[in-house]
Amino acid sequence: MPISQAIAPHLPYLRRFARALTGNQRIGDIYVQAALESIVADPSRLDPAGEVRLSLYRILLDVWRSVPINAQVDPALPPAEVGALKSLDAVTPRSRIAFLLRSLEGMTNAEVAKVLECSLDEANGLVEEAGREIANQIKTDVLIIEDEPLIALDLQSLVEDLGHRVVDVARTHKEAVAAIARLTPGLILADIQLADGSSGLEAVNEILGMLEVPVIFITAYPERFLTGMRPEPAFLITKPFLTDTVKAVISQALFFQRKAHRAESVTA
Repeated sequence: MPISQAIAPHLPYLRRFARALTGNQRIGDIYVQAALESIVADPSRLDPAGEVRLSLYRILLDVWRSVPINAQVDPALPPAEVGALKSLDAVTPRSRIAFLLRSLEGMTNAEVAKVLECSLDEANGLVEEAGREIANQIKTDVLIIEDEPLIALDLQSLVEDLGHRVVDVARTHKEAVAAIARLTPGLILADIQLADGSSGLEAVNEILGMLEVPVIFITAYPERFLTGMRPEPAFLITKPFLTDTVKAVISQALFFQRKAHRAESVTA
């Protein structure tokens, strides 16, 4: 099988990981592109007959470690975000990377060990260490936009388990916008498509016209958003979701305090 065909199915998820790792869509995509270019320059780095997915993540992390992020920082970014990106290497330890691989990408600890080129015991320790770190993340008020009661309850439970406070659960576009008139959340968890036909994406776009807040979108079709085209969500959770996945993405979104930008409507 040609290398391009072997890589293609994994690219949407590699982009997701790179964006969570860097906290920035543009910078994450730059690293993915650089990783692909390194494979083109030296195809032997990737064996299409072997574990292609794990090789891709390993190569991406090699590029991330070796290329100074401050050489790619956009001077137009807000000063706080520029500072965060420049110091990212110091504040994003291997334990955080291990946790992202395990929780966001759904890898086993054995696969995490292969990507990080460490022992299984070390991978186990890194994931556990990250779990303790995640528990000490910044606490905030959370608005949930979700029309399915059971999913909303699950999200509320895990958000509260992290120590955050759910200030409202909106079921429609109208309810979500009305909630913002009463409160100012520090994070929004939003379903893409709501049962009454309204769009969580459009609701968030309207909200972002009133305040800046990190947003995590929830969808059963992440590949429709992870295309490399702009604009698109930086933080995505795939339905059905895992508890650890949601916790990891919440912590990353709050850690970077990434200001969301309006995204175009996409049928989901």
